[in-house]
Amino acid sequence: MDIAGSAALVTGAASGLGAATAAALAARGATVYGLDLDKAVAAAGEQPDGVVLLAADVTEEDPVRAALARIDDDGAELRLAVNCAGIAPSARILGRGGPHDLDLFRAVLNVNLLGTFNVMRLAAEAIARHQPEAGGQRGVIVNTASIAAFEGQIGQIAYAASKAGVAGMTITAARDLAKHGIRVVTIAPGIVDTPMMAGFSEEVRAGLGAGVPFPQRLAQPSEYARLVTSVVEQDYLNGETIRLDGALRMGPR
Repeated sequence: MDIAGSAALVTGAASGLGAATAAALAARGATVYGLDLDKAVAAAGEQPDGVVLLAADVTEEDPVRAALARIDDDGAELRLAVNCAGIAPSARILGRGGPHDLDLFRAVLNVNLLGTFNVMRLAAEAIARHQPEAGGQRGVIVNTASIAAFEGQIGQIAYAASKAGVAGMTITAARDLAKHGIRVVTIAPGIVDTPMMAGFSEEVRAGLGAGVPFPQRLAQPSEYARLVTSVVEQDYLNGETIRLDGALRMGPR
C-alpha cells in the first residue's frame, strides 16, 4: 500500500514510538492524525509538517470517534492506523506490601489491550468505507505488543498479560478484516530508548543494551517507525507478530 496521499491515525503520538511513527509516515507523504492524552498533547510542542495532534483517551469510544470524524471533515481517507499508546508500571503478584493491586492490573489492560482493540475496531470501520486499491486492499492496522508478551520478567505480570493479548488478537483480527481488504500486523519491540527509559541512569541503560546479542544497544524509536513503513508497503505481510529485539530473549529479571 502506498503511504503517500493516505491519512494515518497514530496513538501515543506525542512521544516515543508514536511520535517517531507519526514523523516517519508524514515524511513519506501521509497526513497523520496523532492521538494522545491532553497533558501529553499540551507538552508535545511543535509537530513535523503533516502531523496534527488531537487529545483523546484511546480507552473511550467518543473521543476516538471524534478524531475519525475530524479526518472525514478534512476530506482525508483513513488508510493506516498504528497503535502505540501504552503504559508499563511494575508490580509483582505478591510483593512486600501484599498482593498485586487489582486496579493497577485493570488499568494496564485497559490502556494496552482494550485501548488497542477500541482504536482497531473503530479505525477498521472507517477504513472499510473507502474504495479498495486495484488489489482489493483498503488499509493496514499495526498494533504494538512487546517481547514481554513471550518472556515477561518479574514484576511485569500486568504488562506481559496486556501485550500477550495484543499479540493474540493479531491472526484473528487479520482473518476478521480480510473480507474488508484490511491487513493487521503486530510489532513486538524489545528494549527501546523511549521516555519510559528516562528514569534509568546511563549505567543501567548501558547494561540493558549490553544484554542484547546484536546490536548491543537499545533500539531507537526510529527503527520501530521504519518497520511500520515496511509493513505498510509489504502487501503480503498479514496476521503476523514481528519481533524487533536484536535477538534478545528476556531473562527472569
